[in-house]
Amino acid sequence: MPTPLKQAVDPEDTLGRLDVRLGRIVRADPEPGAPKPAYRLTVDFGKYGVKTSVGRFTQASPDALVGQQVLGVLNFPARQVGDVTSEVLILGVQVPGADSGEATPLVPLTAAKLGSKVF
Repeated sequence: MPTPLKQAVDPEDTLGRLDVRLGRIVRADPEPGAPKPAYRLTVDFGKYGVKTSVGRFTQASPDALVGQQVLGVLNFPARQVGDVTSEVLILGVQVPGADSGEATPLVPLTAAKLGSKVF
């Protein structure tokens, strides 16, 4: 049975408060300090700068991730993951059949300008 949908919310009070922007992964390395297998991603958000993110996107190889455009939440507080400060949350979805938390990043259908706002 599917999980019921959450209560309806006002888009301006929710999505309007998030700063979700398009970036490109320029580097992906295994992150040994993370509590579970993860990559340290270096992501270029154009005029918003280059940010570090630690994420469980390990179903893909680092080479497959580099060059991918991804969506990241820029205005969440940074959090410490092992020895690394993760500055941005890269959005993803659960990989079917994989361990809990293993994800694949959300990517646009076509390339777009780095730093573009999601709406």
